[in-house]
Formats: sequence, C-alpha cells, structure tokens
Amino acid sequence: MTQDSWELGPAEGTLSVHTDVTGPAARTGHRLTIEMREWSATVSSSDGMPTGLSASVVVESLTVVSGEGGVTPLTGPEKSIARGNALKSLNASKAPTITYDAATITATETGYRLDGTLTINGKSRPHPLDVEVTGAQRATVETVVSQREFGLKPYSMMMGALKVVDEVTVAVDVELPSGP
Repeated sequence: MTQDSWELGPAEGTLSVHTDVTGPAARTGHRLTIEMREWSATVSSSDGMPTGLSASVVVESLTVVSGEGGVTPLTGPEKSIARGNALKSLNASKAPTITYDAATITATETGYRLDGTLTINGKSRPHPLDVEVTGAQRATVETVVSQREFGLKPYSMMMGALKVVDEVTVAVDVELPSGP
C-alpha cells in the first residue's frame, strides 16, 4: 500500500464565487464573479486513490473579476467598493480563513463524493461535495453555500431594495497532477 499526498493551489486552477441579486431594485445590481487568489489544498491518497482533503482559503485574497447586469458596466472603482463590501460581509477581519476538511472520500461514476466540514466565519457545518473528474487530469466542483448558515449577513443597500442573494455558488476547476 503506497500512501502519498499532493498539493493544489492557484497554479493548478481557479476557485471562484458567483453571486446573484434580488429585491425591487435588482436590475440595478451586478451579479459578481469573484476569484479567491490565495488558496491551497492537500489531498492524501493511498494506492493512487484519494482518501482525504484539507483546503484553506485566505479571505483577503478575494478579487472581484467581473459583474454582469446592472444599469451600467461595472467599473474598476466599483469593483474595489464591491470587494470591500464582500470582505465586510465575510467578516474577514475576525475570520480571515475559510477551510474545508474531508476525511471520507468515496468514488462515484463521475469522480468522487467528499463528506467534509466547511468552516466560514468561525462556524463549521457538514458540507458534502461532488467532484467531477474528466480525462483523469481535470477536477471540477460546483456547490451552493448559504451565507446565513454561517452567520453572515448578505450585502444589501437602499434599505434592502437591492440585496445579494443568500446562496452563492462556489466553483473549483483544477488540473490534477499526473499520477494521483
């Protein structure tokens, strides 16, 4: 039995967050694409099969990449404001790291099922992930996370007429090292 581990991070792929907006003034807001630029994951394996995963994301590495919708295109200064609002909503000053730990990984028809714990804002919740592996060299995950479930208040303005939707979509797309 060969035991091994390998590291993943921004050099291997992307970790992005996609938001939506709601409320009477929703048409004026932007649906953001945010990238987390500083993250790492360690995958442990036995005989080439993954057996555990531990991941960490630095909240301050949040970067607003684009914004769809809105009355006008999202400008550079507006991206900076949106970043500041997101960091405040995520309570980055008190909870600077988001983590995910999976001690159980099960093979599926299309990849793997991870049964793990997601920790945001100091609150931990069970959060299963379905990882799709294509061509043995690419892994993708898309999952929905409720901000309120982790004690976060989604950003809102104009007395709630424009609000970020509670549930955000988190997507990970990585190239796997050869031989895991």
